[in-house]
Amino acid sequence: MDRVILLAILSLGVSSQPVTDSQRLFSIAVSRVQHLHLLAQRYFSDFESSLGAEEQRQLNKIFLQDFCNSDYIISPIDKHETQRSSVLKLLLVSYRLVESWEVPSRSLSASARNQIPAKLSELKTGLMLLIRTNQDAAFLEGGVAFGPFENYYQRLVPDESLRRSYELLACFKKDMHKVETYLTVAKCRLSPEANCTL
Repeated sequence: MDRVILLAILSLGVSSQPVTDSQRLFSIAVSRVQHLHLLAQRYFSDFESSLGAEEQRQLNKIFLQDFCNSDYIISPIDKHETQRSSVLKLLLVSYRLVESWEVPSRSLSASARNQIPAKLSELKTGLMLLIRTNQDAAFLEGGVAFGPFENYYQRLVPDESLRRSYELLACFKKDMHKVETYLTVAKCRLSPEANCTL
């Protein structure tokens, strides 16, 4: 089923009704990121429930002091900035966040490794199509260019410490929440009668 939807996305291209196509693409992308966010929440919750109370407390305290690697990706810092950001900016930030998880998603637990990388890849493909249909003429001429992004998570291996596993899952959950928020706001902007407040 997922492959059929992905093929439908890939075959759309730019049509004579970009708003309708964009709305459909946004609906698919939002649905996919919501699914990824739910998976991230479930994996994080399962991991936390496998810990003892003291381990959980210590990891929470450490994580609050640490930052996710993706915190270095320039993105809206609050709901007001998110609402003021252009659709294209929200799409570009979402793309970068999803892209930053392609390699580290392979370091998640075995059950997550079986689902997450393929879903991220499909979402990334859909985001690229949305970016192409929403970019202005100046951007269109040069194509979409992303600067280099050194990925801290690429250095992680599946059997690293408890702290790294906790951090990886917590950051993945946090980033999928961001992408879900950005795509929901961007999608809402395509619907003229909608109220797009967070």
